[in-house]
Amino acid sequence: MLKGFGSRLKAFFSVHSLDEDFYEELEDLLIEGDLGANLAMQISGEVRKLAKSTKPKTQKDLQLMVKSILKNKVHGYIPEISKDGVTVFLILGVNGVGKTTSIAKLASLYQKQGNKVLLAAADTFRAAAIDQLEIHAKRVGCRIVMQNNGSDPGSVVFDAITSAKAKGEDIILVDTAGRMHNKENLLRELSKIDKVIRARGIDDAHYKKFLVIDSTTGQNGISQADLFNQAVKLDALILTKYDSLAKGGALVQIGEKFNIPIAYVGTGETYADMHPFDEDEFLDSLVGLDEK
Repeated sequence: MLKGFGSRLKAFFSVHSLDEDFYEELEDLLIEGDLGANLAMQISGEVRKLAKSTKPKTQKDLQLMVKSILKNKVHGYIPEISKDGVTVFLILGVNGVGKTTSIAKLASLYQKQGNKVLLAAADTFRAAAIDQLEIHAKRVGCRIVMQNNGSDPGSVVFDAITSAKAKGEDIILVDTAGRMHNKENLLRELSKIDKVIRARGIDDAHYKKFLVIDSTTGQNGISQADLFNQAVKLDALILTKYDSLAKGGALVQIGEKFNIPIAYVGTGETYADMHPFDEDEFLDSLVGLDEK
């Protein structure tokens, strides 16, 4: 992951002295890595300031310096699963990012941890989404609450919470629509689901909102985070296609702009391929420290 950018950054540090050209070229390289112009300028300025005081002598010194600057912008997140009531995970994301598959992987992960999991098919905008989630529920071996295509998503979520409480289930993973006729409809629909969840007595300790993002989307991921964060305040990201991650700088931007951490990464096609995000591993890859 990130081999292209990490390799370029490592190579850049190996041949440059710390002159004015270095900082200008560093900015350009960071922009190419999807960190954006403002953040690239900020990081370059922080490198300049740190270099004066620490006087880095080697390529690795520079890599570690950039990693230390980025470390306060990228954070992992481990959600706590309370055993004193049902926990609701609202899973968000645009169509095509791997949202439904990510829900199935999370269901498998949480069941292996000893939790009873229920899926809620609240993406009633697409009939295929309900069918796909039902297939995953059967394969993973968990229950699913669903209604007909075109049903009220809030009603599906209401039924799911009622059912999970009655059966003593621990976690509800709620699939949601990734596309409506326009932005306003999407925001209105998600806000309505949010109100239903809170009206059913689900407090902040038992309610988490995850946005699924395709790791290769770059700048599009930033606009997606902005949109869904407006609708319901996001708790964390789930990254798909993580092993082909090429635009990791966008994730740094999301952390910087919206203070949204990263909870899980999908690394393959099987249900077992969902893992907690490791920020040190990510940053080592981003600055080329994992390169031999």
